[in-house]
Amino acid sequence: MKRRIGVIALAVMLITTMLAGCATKTNDTATEKEGSQTEKVKLRFASWDSAEDLDMQQNLVDQFNEEHDNIEVVLEAYGDDFDTKISAGMGSNDAPDIMYMWNYPAYYEGLEPLDAYLEKEGADFKAGYYDALWDYNSMNGEIYGMPVGFTTHCVYYNKDIFDQAGLEYPQKGWTWDDLIATATTITEKADGVKGFSYQLVADPYDFEMFLWSNDTAIADENGVMEGNLNSDQAIYVFEMYQQMQKDGIAIATEKGGSDEMRSGKTGMFIYGSWAINTFKEDNLNFGIVELPSFASSGKDSVSILSSSGISMSKDSKYKDEAWEFIKYWTGEELNKARIEYELPVLNSVVESENIMEDELKAPFYSMLEQSAGYVPTSFVIDDWSRVCDNLELAFERIFNPSTLEDAKTVLDEAVKQ
Repeated sequence: MKRRIGVIALAVMLITTMLAGCATKTNDTATEKEGSQTEKVKLRFASWDSAEDLDMQQNLVDQFNEEHDNIEVVLEAYGDDFDTKISAGMGSNDAPDIMYMWNYPAYYEGLEPLDAYLEKEGADFKAGYYDALWDYNSMNGEIYGMPVGFTTHCVYYNKDIFDQAGLEYPQKGWTWDDLIATATTITEKADGVKGFSYQLVADPYDFEMFLWSNDTAIADENGVMEGNLNSDQAIYVFEMYQQMQKDGIAIATEKGGSDEMRSGKTGMFIYGSWAINTFKEDNLNFGIVELPSFASSGKDSVSILSSSGISMSKDSKYKDEAWEFIKYWTGEELNKARIEYELPVLNSVVESENIMEDELKAPFYSMLEQSAGYVPTSFVIDDWSRVCDNLELAFERIFNPSTLEDAKTVLDEAVKQ
């Protein structure tokens, strides 16, 4: 995706603090030193990040350790091996106590439900996070991760190309008819530029947001694709994308349009917030706007979320201490510390840091607010990995310029696989 991948589990060593003037209190697994002192509780924290992001995380971990006499958190950098190491750790009962997470369908059985911890904090604590984030950190009605970062998807557009074509910049509330008309004008008036770019091999997880926006989905809440993925509303979406390519106003690309945007070869493409800093560094004159809606649906556009959370291993021996660190890692102070690294997930931070006044970030929050209540099919279908692979092949048959197969035929086949 483009989206960060990772998952997490548990394991650790602990020992408790000494009460002044009283006997030392110990866990049944803690070891006592010299009859009166005990070691710090050590918590393993697994991250999927690397390079400068990891340096920043280490500094924040160090800060927590300095502020807690009884807990020491050890940061473990798994990087590209994150999934492999998390899976291995869970399989051998040697998972980290705390871990980054997004793939809850694959790992939730090795994670500790957090509902009881949230209840103890009070209703206002949970309400401080954007409501749409909880569905992406839950499985089967239970919460397994605290939101840390997210992105929705929006339309990036090249302002210089719009100026060259004599077009007004798109505004919130526009429709796919507006986008198609805009893409047509750009293609006609800007030499060597296509109006719109999209992913050649569409990620089914991401693409489902367009189906939601047109009042359908890949599958229903029971995981049934028949009548959903091949519904009239879904076929309309696929045919619309395909027709833009047939009309010569859009291209299907390997990276979905990011390279074409940077090189000035496309006027618009859809992506998460990940490109903001890169485009700024390139001095690209660009804007961002909410996804267009389908006029016939009569509803706002909806975005998929790429959401990361922090989870606790089900097997951790030190759950209370782990929860203390999770609260720290997802609290206001660190939301602010990571503000240039990921979009804040707390309402209070978005308000205090005037995020909604940032024209490049505000559209992602607008999309977040109107995308609550949608659960990705990947959270519903047990064998999603197999289904996803099949759907990618089906989508490529529809969008590949060398094939451009009939959408209805392909989707009717796909729901039977």
